[in-house]
Amino acid sequence: MGGRSDRARPRSRVLPLRRLRVPAWAEQRGTWRQARPEIINAALDRCRARPSGNWYVLAASTRINGNEPFARTVGGTEIVAWRTPDGRAHAGPGICPHLGAPLGTAVVDRGQLVCAWHGLRLTERGGPGWSPLPTHDDGVLTWVRLDGIGGEQPLSSPVVPRRPILRESLVEVASTSGVCEPEDIVANRLDPWHGAWFHPHSFAELGVRHAPEVGCSEEDDFFEVSVTFRVAPRLGAPVTAVFTCPEPRTVVMRVLDGEGAGSVVETHAVPLGRDTHGRPRTAVVEAVLAHSERPGFRRVVPQVARLLRPLVRRAALRLWSDDMAYAERRYQLRSAGLFPG
Repeated sequence: MGGRSDRARPRSRVLPLRRLRVPAWAEQRGTWRQARPEIINAALDRCRARPSGNWYVLAASTRINGNEPFARTVGGTEIVAWRTPDGRAHAGPGICPHLGAPLGTAVVDRGQLVCAWHGLRLTERGGPGWSPLPTHDDGVLTWVRLDGIGGEQPLSSPVVPRRPILRESLVEVASTSGVCEPEDIVANRLDPWHGAWFHPHSFAELGVRHAPEVGCSEEDDFFEVSVTFRVAPRLGAPVTAVFTCPEPRTVVMRVLDGEGAGSVVETHAVPLGRDTHGRPRTAVVEAVLAHSERPGFRRVVPQVARLLRPLVRRAALRLWSDDMAYAERRYQLRSAGLFPG
């Protein structure tokens, strides 16, 4: 998805907040006629056809450090990640090549992994029977390339969305997981019509200004919405935002106009593997990059970031507690051949 949707508009000069005059929840105008399954399915198919270069989000950059290893299973492959003293992130297989101990329990010593089972040392250059994996740290997220499960032509780096300047933005990453597949996460984000119905505590006055038709051109492949973010029961901040898919497991919401113009929310779906019942599990890693051109915002961000980041994370997880339940239901219905459309 691309085209004119990527061009930010000048910030509105109107007051950022206004009183809401919205009908009761059940009296809203229904959006089910506009939320046509064929539109959502076609957008999902186009998204899944884009190249990822076999790159998968591993975790927030802040989760990878030089004091202890970070472990996660991605696509059924155990991964371990850590940082060397120069600050660079590295990742490799999470199974010790000696006798299979979990390297997530290893110790990081002078930038090297020391297996807790027998003391085998592994470095960013490798070790006996062990080779590191291509890793990319973009300052917000750390990615790992898994050619064995991706099955695509490898890319030298992941498809990272265009972002506001990090040092001038409030950045937070939230994550949760559920029993579903990445397409169930992505499909949820490609249905903007459910916002004011399913999340009335967060959104009001939602209207879809543009939705890509089946067979649309690349330039028209985006959703544009006008929506008011609730900050109080009767107070909200109206914005215009677009949703695009730069690669198969990522949906990006970019605020074009209104308060926070230039802000970005990236939703990344990460396949984890199957649970003990054989069901697929998928993680949502959502990066919020809040930005504003208002005077003083850049100066204030470093001072209030510690206080605001937990609030941003809590708001993202509240939305995903609802949306993950739907993603899990979508997977269940698809698995049983009962999903409509």
